[in-house]
Amino acid sequence: MNSTMLDIGMVRRKKEKKERPAWGVPKGIVLLATPEGWRTSVLTGSGNLCGRLDVPINTDPQDARAAAAVMVTELARDFHDTEVEVGWEPPREPWSWTAQVTLAAENDSPSPDAEG
Repeated sequence: MNSTMLDIGMVRRKKEKKERPAWGVPKGIVLLATPEGWRTSVLTGSGNLCGRLDVPINTDPQDARAAAAVMVTELARDFHDTEVEVGWEPPREPWSWTAQVTLAAENDSPSPDAEG
């Protein structure tokens, strides 16, 4: 009987994991080079997600931007089931970069049922 109750509890937890997070789809990225390492702010429709980028401190800025873009792309895919594209803007400061995150264009190919 205990194993049955445990199995039911496990099913409920798995179902709860599939709920979408309270924060929205990413809309932008701010990437900062700091003495402590690379910091990110992911801008969403409902707030910001701030943290450290998981790359070494001495990572080249181009590689750090690529890592941040991959992080945000995976975040949108994993939590919102959507594909996004990241477009970096020219830097205004040598230690700060921003990017716009947009929904990826879908390949709209007509379905066989759409013939008319």
